Amino acid sequence: MLKIKKYAAIDIGSNAMRLLIMNIVEAKGKDPVFNKSSLIRVPIRLGQDVFTQGEISSESKQRMIEAMQAFYLLMRVNKVERFMACATSAMREADNGQEIAEAVFAASKIKINIIDGEKEAMIIASTDLKNYINQTKNVMFVDVGGGSSEFTIFKEGVPLASKSFRNGTVRLLNDMVSKSVWNDIQNWVREETKDLHDLIVIGSGGNINKAFKMSGKSQDKPLSYSYLNQQLTKLTEMTYDERIAILGLNPDRADVIIPALRIYTFAMRSSGAKQIYVPKIGVSDGIVKAIYFGKIPLEYQTITY
Repeated sequence: MLKIKKYAAIDIGSNAMRLLIMNIVEAKGKDPVFNKSSLIRVPIRLGQDVFTQGEISSESKQRMIEAMQAFYLLMRVNKVERFMACATSAMREADNGQEIAEAVFAASKIKINIIDGEKEAMIIASTDLKNYINQTKNVMFVDVGGGSSEFTIFKEGVPLASKSFRNGTVRLLNDMVSKSVWNDIQNWVREETKDLHDLIVIGSGGNINKAFKMSGKSQDKPLSYSYLNQQLTKLTEMTYDERIAILGLNPDRADVIIPALRIYTFAMRSSGAKQIYVPKIGVSDGIVKAIYFGKIPLEYQTITY
């Protein structure tokens, strides 16, 4: 007999906030199956405030509260049992991050876990990433967000090294990433991958997912470095309006996709990797798995009906 549970994840990033509602199908003697029920994305660019002013503005605070109130109602309507909200780079760097978290909880009943780069990497590792990393592969996993980029190296399926860099899309748009940060990434990647042969990259994040979708490839096929670099050149040569009108990109995606592809291609070039795989995984997926398997020390919430 099947049993279906409904869990939800709220990912509060530097560029957008996402609510993922997941159906978890349990059958006796089988591994649980995780099926996405719905995904709602709200482009509240918290990083724009934090990285330029040091704190989240009153306007963004109000938009965030209203979004979280809506998320809570959507979870109730969908009969979600358990959920967890996690905030990454922008909230953890904001001078008023904790104050905002308390205001959100008071208004929406949603407690925000402000996590560091290490926990963010752990959450992403809780996803179906293991299906792409086995004992025959050397892999560099790269997750690019608005405020930071997370790198994890796997040697023959075993985690070798992990590091978070303050190089994200919103920071780059505001010209807030120094050459020394790029040098730090390059030096770290080269040092950690110098003895790894046939390295492949696995990319995570909304921008690389969009670039992959635009390629028209099937999910199990990789993108080549040359293709990604060509796409970066093509997008850079187009105006912001052309990216929206011709390519159909959302307004909040049409600007950040360029700095995101800069980071992915730089990572590939630094490591010598020729291919990048783009599975549909991210922080939200990892949060749901973290709730279900209980392997990450973060507190989830329940909804009573």
